[in-house]
Amino acid sequence: MNEEHGEIIAQAIQYMKKHLDEPLTTRQLADQAGYSPFHFSRIFKKATGISVRQYLSALRVESGKSELLKAPSLLVKIGMHVGLTSPGTFNSRFKQFVGLSPSKFRSVSESLHQYVNQYRHKPLSFKDEKSGRLPRVHCRIEAPSAFHGIIYVGLFPRPVPDQKPAAGTAVNLKRRTCVITGIPPGTYYVLAAGIPWSLNPKDYYLLNHSLRGKLDTPVHINETTDISVAITLREPQPYDPPIVVNLPLLLFEKDRSNSAK
Repeated sequence: MNEEHGEIIAQAIQYMKKHLDEPLTTRQLADQAGYSPFHFSRIFKKATGISVRQYLSALRVESGKSELLKAPSLLVKIGMHVGLTSPGTFNSRFKQFVGLSPSKFRSVSESLHQYVNQYRHKPLSFKDEKSGRLPRVHCRIEAPSAFHGIIYVGLFPRPVPDQKPAAGTAVNLKRRTCVITGIPPGTYYVLAAGIPWSLNPKDYYLLNHSLRGKLDTPVHINETTDISVAITLREPQPYDPPIVVNLPLLLFEKDRSNSAK
């Protein structure tokens, strides 16, 4: 993607963010950019990894998360604010992306934040990483030396973290390697996010400033797969899709699952 296209897509995304409560269309965004809808859609997907419609849905859910973490407000009002005027649509779309209903997300955000922060000085350890069973993916993560936080790694069906991964894990402290097992056969994108430690719950759910990492090519998993990959975390770019999946919840569910084994 050339610099001109990157700037155009970044401007289009900013326009989307400012007009979430409006019924935006691809044609309207293409007109703003001065391109045909076909050409705009093509360069948009090349830059972001997903379609304009998918990106807009992710932005609306992300904005809904932000509103839910503020002072209490009616879910209907929040839905209207982010352009999802039907309460049913807002609830179903939110749960699809985040993994919890809006009301549940709001009620457990503080407790999940406290749960994650217990690992600020305590090493994460999962039994399934030591089982040796196939298929498995060995991950090595390169992060800036100044980074202090938790790093999530997952195998996603699309090149964006907008739904629960097929499998994943997390590392903390100075650990930068992990093993992902329990992977169903399929084709996946290996994505990672680095979240600095924080005393503010919002910083674990609204991840616009978190480090990002992605394997350039998808991985193909079958019953005998045993591969190694390396991912470098970088600063977020203006056209990166929002990380709408609830990472603290994924960590809690994995921890609980491993404890039960």
